[in-house]
Amino acid sequence: MDYTLQPVIVRFGNGSEEDRRNCLRDLKKNYREMARTKQTARKSTRGKVPRKQLEIKTARIRAQTMGGFRKPHRYRPGTVVLRDIRKYQKTTELLILKLPFQRLVCEIAQGIKKDMRFQSHAVVALQEASEAYLVGLFQDTNLCASHAKRVTIMPKDIQLARRIRGEPA
Repeated sequence: MDYTLQPVIVRFGNGSEEDRRNCLRDLKKNYREMARTKQTARKSTRGKVPRKQLEIKTARIRAQTMGGFRKPHRYRPGTVVLRDIRKYQKTTELLILKLPFQRLVCEIAQGIKKDMRFQSHAVVALQEASEAYLVGLFQDTNLCASHAKRVTIMPKDIQLARRIRGEPA
């Protein structure tokens, strides 16, 4: 008689041969239905887990116990940027917020003359003109960067674009 199964047999049956067979059959069935998991190889960190990784893991465990945890969807790098580029190319509205731009205009005007006032149409006209200038400057700057076989624009690209345009530095 198998002593490892004896407590189970005594617990579930009265000791008859039929009870013993039923119990063994149930144990084998449960053993076959148990979930199997494969272990994957992981890079060893010599027993030390990085601090940040531990915090993320504990946060996930807490979220799982509180309710279902679903990893947030992330777009691939560059997807959102391209979507934003297309969005801003379609629209004609101003990109700089009106109130911060108005404060900047008033601050610059204070340096020229005290108590200078602006009509709302004048501020909108200034904003339209300045945004058109900046967009053109950044287009030229991007051309300078791509000519240098770079994707990232740098201050030297802006300086070169302004110099080619014939603007003062």
